[in-house]
Amino acid sequence: MQRSKTKIEQYHLHKSDPRKLQFELYNLNAYRKKSGNLAAVPHSHSYYQIIWFFNDGGTHTVDFKKYAIKKNTLLFVTKDQVHAFDKNEEVQGWLIHFNESFFKHTDVDMFLKFNIFHMLEKPCYTIEGATVNIASTYISLIQTELEERNRFGYEDSIRFLLKAFLIQLERFHQEDAHSPIQLNSLYERQFFEFKELIEAHFKEGLSVGEYANILNISPKTLSTLTNAVVGRSPSQVIAERTILEAKRLVRFTTLQINEIAFRLGFEDASYFVKYFKRHIGQSPKSYRQSQFT
Repeated sequence: MQRSKTKIEQYHLHKSDPRKLQFELYNLNAYRKKSGNLAAVPHSHSYYQIIWFFNDGGTHTVDFKKYAIKKNTLLFVTKDQVHAFDKNEEVQGWLIHFNESFFKHTDVDMFLKFNIFHMLEKPCYTIEGATVNIASTYISLIQTELEERNRFGYEDSIRFLLKAFLIQLERFHQEDAHSPIQLNSLYERQFFEFKELIEAHFKEGLSVGEYANILNISPKTLSTLTNAVVGRSPSQVIAERTILEAKRLVRFTTLQINEIAFRLGFEDASYFVKYFKRHIGQSPKSYRQSQFT
């Protein structure tokens, strides 16, 4: 029987000392051994995480799926996403942690945030050839900066190197993408702003009209831009985030269904059950049972 668990364990980066650099680079093997069994228990972070696995072997669980690790697999874990290592502590690679505040919100930053760290269907891919060498060079440059943290402009230097590192990875990834998003229109920038608002307010049950009002656009314009960028309506985009959180709470906690409904802003638990079933095809209770069979 699953132990009583009312929340998903979440870890933070320098939360108690915001004056510290909101970025860290770790040797994956040393970090994995230090974290022990805790890393193999599903958990989340309030920061962003990049895991670079050097070798074939093992799996990594992200939300509700297990992904096989291949040589030079890169895994991108967004904040609040639930993930877990397997039991193998002999992994080799790099581990990058950074808080959202470390990224300055330019258009490119927003694009990288939502195109790289929100690949919910497959949050990982492998790199090869020249990209491995380029990525390794950026890691080495970051290491050099971290070794002398009192030098002029070291924080900005690391921020720029991280951005360049991610840009190189995205260039590689887009080579095989069928229709990569390009940040070249007002619609795409507004869409990312809409996604930001959803992250901040999805538990409050805001309507499409209320989101549009915050964005200073009409509901019709909001509908036009979401359909243009992702081919879905605003209500569908909102529902996807709500359902994702619902699935996490049903799967990774032992909260009662009515408690989950309340946490997600539903005043009526029976309506939440119908809402969940409409989107998932089964009730929350049935979904929970199916995850442990």
